[in-house]
Parts: sequence; C-alpha cells; structure tokens
Amino acid sequence: MSKWPTVTLGDVAAIDRASVQPNDIEAGTMYLGLEDIESWTGRLNPKPVDAGFLASSKFRFTRQHVLYGKLRPYLAKIACPDVAGVCSTDILPILPGPKIDRQYLFQFLRRPKVVAYAGAQAGGANLPRLSPNALAAFELPLPPLADQRRIATILQATDSLRAKRRATLALLDSLTSAVFLEMFGDPVTNPKRWSDGKLGSQLTFQQYGPRFFNEAYSDDGIRILRITDLNDAGVFDFESMPRMTLALEDQEKYLLQTDDVVFARSGATVGKVGLIGPEDPPCIAGAYFIVMRFSPSVLPIYVRAVLRSPSVRELVTQRSRQAAQQNFSGPGLRALPLPVPPIGLQKDYAALINTAAGMGRTLRVSLSELDALFASLQHQAFNGEL
Repeated sequence: MSKWPTVTLGDVAAIDRASVQPNDIEAGTMYLGLEDIESWTGRLNPKPVDAGFLASSKFRFTRQHVLYGKLRPYLAKIACPDVAGVCSTDILPILPGPKIDRQYLFQFLRRPKVVAYAGAQAGGANLPRLSPNALAAFELPLPPLADQRRIATILQATDSLRAKRRATLALLDSLTSAVFLEMFGDPVTNPKRWSDGKLGSQLTFQQYGPRFFNEAYSDDGIRILRITDLNDAGVFDFESMPRMTLALEDQEKYLLQTDDVVFARSGATVGKVGLIGPEDPPCIAGAYFIVMRFSPSVLPIYVRAVLRSPSVRELVTQRSRQAAQQNFSGPGLRALPLPVPPIGLQKDYAALINTAAGMGRTLRVSLSELDALFASLQHQAFNGEL
C-alpha cells in the first residue's frame, strides 16, 4: 500500500481533444501517427507534412504533453514529445497540471500493470479503444513533486541503460551482417562467383515439426519450441518454452541436435531462423518449423546467415505471400539460393561470429538483469518504497 494519497488522472491532468482541421495545418507542421511511436520505449519518429496533406482532423500537442495511444493493442505507445505538432486522433494528448511531473506521469502510464489494466478497460468490438473518460479515471499515487521528480530520474536513468544495451545488441547484429556481406557477397546475386547452387543440393535432412493434439503441457518434460520463442535475431528463449512429456520414440524422432537449423515456415514471422548450439537444452521444434541438416560442404552457421540475409529474406517474403496465409514449404526452402564458398573461409566466418555471439550472450544477460532491476524499481516507486 502506497504511503501517498491516491488521485485520478483527471484530478491532476487534462486530456486535450481540441481538433484542428486539415486546411488549418501549416506546411512543415510535425505529425505523429500511432506508427510513429515505439511501444514501451516512447521513441518518436515525427515527420513534417505539407499544407492540406492530412485527410482528416487531428489533435494538437506541445512539448508539455504526454501522448497516449488509445487503441488496443497499442496501449503501450506512450511518449513525451520533444517537439510540438499534430497527432492522430487515435492518440490522446494529456497535459499535466501543476501537481504532477510529466516524466512521473509518463513512467506511471507505461508500467506493464497499468498497460494491462488499460487493455481491460478498452471497449469496442472491432478495434477496442480506451475512452478519454476511462483514462481520466485511472488512479495513481501522488507523492510530493520533489519525490515525483526523484522517482522519474531514477527510472529514466535505469531505462537509459536498458536502451544502450539494446542499441549495442542491434549494432552487434548489424556488424555480423556486414561481415557476412564483406566475406561472401550477396547470396542471391553471388558477385564473388562461388560455386552456385540451391539449398536443396546441400540438404541431408529436412523435417517438419510435429503437431501435438492431445498431449498436455507438463512441468518437467521436453521443451517445445514455438514461433514466439525465437526472435528476429535468431535467439531462442528457452525459459519461456512450454514442456511436454513425450514417448521415447517421439523424442528420438524429433529431438533437435547440435547444428540443426530451424526455419519458421508459417504466419507473420515466416523466415525467422535459429541454430541449435552444443549447450542448448533438449527441445523439439513445433509444427510451424522446418528442421534442416546439411552436408559437410556448408557450415550450418553459414547457412543460417544466408537465410537471414536481406535478399534471401525478401525472396522468402515474396514467395510466401502467394498463399492466403503466409507459408513457406520444404520445396520452397530447397529452391532458395545457396552459394558454396571454400570451407576454410566459412570456418573463418564461424570463428568471428562465435566471438560476437559470446559478446551477445553477455549483453543479453546484462539486459535481462537491467530489465529485472527496472521492474523492481517501478514496483517500489509506485508503492512508496523508493
């Protein structure tokens, strides 16, 4: 229980909904749509617009507002703009009053607990929205302004460290992509004239992940890899994978091996690729994956890089859209380009990538610790314990 009084958001801030018509928006005015606010971080990508360019009325905002995306599932799109302009009417500009610090309000609204509560309050059948009245009724603790600013400063500092870790991981990922292109060239155009071929010519094993219809999840069975357990960078989240108790024959048939390449074949994330490492825990790739093994002519780490290259990803995207639901089959995989450079060069690449992967693991551990610290500080801050 917080030691501070509880107020509603409407008690300490105003939700501004004064609209401006397209003809009244001057050229060069900065515009923000929901797509221009990054969820959770609040990073912005405003863009200037031409006079009369916008087709409907918008809300005005200033550098004093907090911007709040009112559509579910975009309720984590919350930002403190450093520019003035106009925004989509799917964004509510909140103007803090004299009793509440803007950064304190921003930090409160982006708490996962508060975002989840907002989602439960959103109404509407097709595209649920949080009404201004529901937002104004949010309850929040109100410490003295000095404490609000202290809390906001602590949370901002910790969040800045998290952002730097994420940026470093992104830079490391882009660096490994640049190393691949420098060493091997684009795999679709094959400018270095390596031995040309298709992925299928190097396959020794290809298997679709099994569908489990009746088996229930358990506490201590084999991990089952789902699409959501593999991110775009090819990193597995083994801790979030559910477990299942399976017959020995199923384990022998489907258990992933070191150097198996797993490919997400269906859904909006078709084309994600992962590589099983020697220290990864036992797991089975589920129904929306294809598992592959290759001849000694190509290293699995090289194959993964080919499949993750922008040009091959574009091929996968184009060809998977030929169906009503995005899907990429085994034959489609076998038809993808796979130039074969000298194995010595592939090994040099593997050594560089393994070094980078070690750095990435260290950074991810650090980020995980910072995430836990930030969550703990959020809890303490809004319960009067910080």
